[in-house]
Amino acid sequence: MSAVAPVWSPSDAQARDSRLSRFMQQHGCASYPELCRKAAAEPRWFWDALVKALGIVWSTPYEAVMDTSAGVPFTRWFPGGRLNAYESAVQRHQRTDPDRLAIIAENEGGATRRLTYAELEDAVERTAAGLRAIGVERGVAVGLYLPLVLENAVALLAITKLGAIAVPLFSGFGAEAVRQRISDAQARVLITADGATRRGRAVPMKPIAEQAIAGLPHVQRLVVVRCAGLDTPLVPGRDLSWEEIVDDSHPRVATEAMRSDEPLMLLYTSGTTGRPKGTVHGHAGLPIKSAQDWAFGMDVRPGERVMWVTDMGWVMGPLLVFGSLMLGGTAVLYDGAPDYPDPARVWAVAERQGVTHLGISPTLTRVLMSAGDRALPPRPLSQLRVLASTGEPWTPEAWAWLFEVVGGRNVPIMNYSGGTECGGGIVSGNFLTAATPGSFAGPIPGVDAEVFDDAGQPVRGEVGELVIRQPYLGMTLGFWKDPQRYLETYWSRWPNVWVHGDWAMIDEDGLWYILGRSDDTIKVAGKRVGPAEVEAAALDGTDVAEAAAVGIPDPLKGQSVVIFAVARPNADPAPIPAAVSGSVERSLGKPFKPAAVHVIPRLPKTRNGKILRRVIRNVFLGDPPGDLSSIDDMASLDPIRTLGAASPPEDR
Repeated sequence: MSAVAPVWSPSDAQARDSRLSRFMQQHGCASYPELCRKAAAEPRWFWDALVKALGIVWSTPYEAVMDTSAGVPFTRWFPGGRLNAYESAVQRHQRTDPDRLAIIAENEGGATRRLTYAELEDAVERTAAGLRAIGVERGVAVGLYLPLVLENAVALLAITKLGAIAVPLFSGFGAEAVRQRISDAQARVLITADGATRRGRAVPMKPIAEQAIAGLPHVQRLVVVRCAGLDTPLVPGRDLSWEEIVDDSHPRVATEAMRSDEPLMLLYTSGTTGRPKGTVHGHAGLPIKSAQDWAFGMDVRPGERVMWVTDMGWVMGPLLVFGSLMLGGTAVLYDGAPDYPDPARVWAVAERQGVTHLGISPTLTRVLMSAGDRALPPRPLSQLRVLASTGEPWTPEAWAWLFEVVGGRNVPIMNYSGGTECGGGIVSGNFLTAATPGSFAGPIPGVDAEVFDDAGQPVRGEVGELVIRQPYLGMTLGFWKDPQRYLETYWSRWPNVWVHGDWAMIDEDGLWYILGRSDDTIKVAGKRVGPAEVEAAALDGTDVAEAAAVGIPDPLKGQSVVIFAVARPNADPAPIPAAVSGSVERSLGKPFKPAAVHVIPRLPKTRNGKILRRVIRNVFLGDPPGDLSSIDDMASLDPIRTLGAASPPEDR
């Protein structure tokens, strides 16, 4: 791939004043690539230097940085050391700057609550005492089935303090999805809400929680936070209100000193088949990795305000809380639809709360962009310093809209990609490296990432598998009670090499591009193309707002391309198939001209906006769809199922 001219470059002052630059100067690294090479060659030096630079609090000093004696996939970090992430995230900042804002939480109705570090510590201490009174202690799993409200973050930190295990759950899950995860974790307590408010109406949650725990004897308590004003009676002997938990009459408890390999959190990630995978994260993993990512990639500084459009059930929720607080920043939580009551809502929240760093997905960007002038910020966001993105590849049109229209060509888009199992990012942008649309500066220091061809050799200028050649701090400690599945999923293709499951490419200037999941890749007559490339071509110069490209069996070419498209508002859908076919052929070549283009009302997505391409493909072909627990709208599958049944075999 030939290099693309940068559209944003850091100023000398931005580069010089960045946290990443200061770290490099302290350790004698003249350039970002030099730092990455040194961190990969000397991981023990790097991770020791990092935790010291971040000021991580240890109750017992560690004896070594890493121990691979159990095998590289099961590396132990900081053996002999004891710590609790709560001390580094909250207590140390409470001691030095108690009046600094720690959390801002705004709901869809516009009500805002704020906690300083002193107030946050008090709230966490009271919550931890109340949870201990109902049996939550070291090693006990607690489910968090809540909207992104203040209590969600407080509960997460209280569970952390107790040495218990947090199990964050997506607030839009149905009963079976909650049940699967709570059952697997053997949670004893589930913290839920009466409901969530979405698009002006209350969506009940407690009835779903009750269905989920029915028949699970290990769930002893249901704690209910009142968020939506719904009438939700409490079951005597089992249910408690949040007010009863945080009542100040419970005796305060000590903060547990934890080994780094003791679980802090189970984050569940879904596959196409089989039960959800519980990725295990410890006190010295995800919290420190999130602080590194926020510091080196996003350049978050003490007192700055970070908002990410997310949910606590996705990895970005815990990253938002820990990454912001570990650096003495402010986590801004928004609970509500980001485009309600109008498409400019997300910018209004960011401006009102003084957000300096705003994370928004490519999918949400495309949704807002399709609303036209109604989605434009009424004025430049006065405090905004960084736009950030994760979740899926960009289309050039959406990236340009966010950069030019929202950021005014001055605010960089820091691309960020990793995963639930990664405890943070693998690759990211930064304030030292120029950016092109959709690019990454490269691997985050300490992450020895590479792009391999089919023979396991590094490649440049061509698409390959994203791999990690040695363990790094933040990587999951394994799958909950299933080490063999963990090894088979990530470590089985090449010895001691993590295969992440993404296609990636490095251009001649060293910039990285993530091109989508490798199992989503389309291979036509031996030529491989990522769905994001096809989808970008489908949007180029057409009336398509969103598209999903999938590969279907073809007796001659192996696979053919089929595109599912959503028309722009008020557009005539009739000309779209021909326009899309022509655009794809012009952009990618005749071999990739789609066999069919289907216009449908909406694309099936997860509730955090990722397009479910494999589900689309399977439903269209009449195959089992796999895990649907994270789907936003089951009805979105119906048109695809109908199209598949009506299509001749050569078109499906």
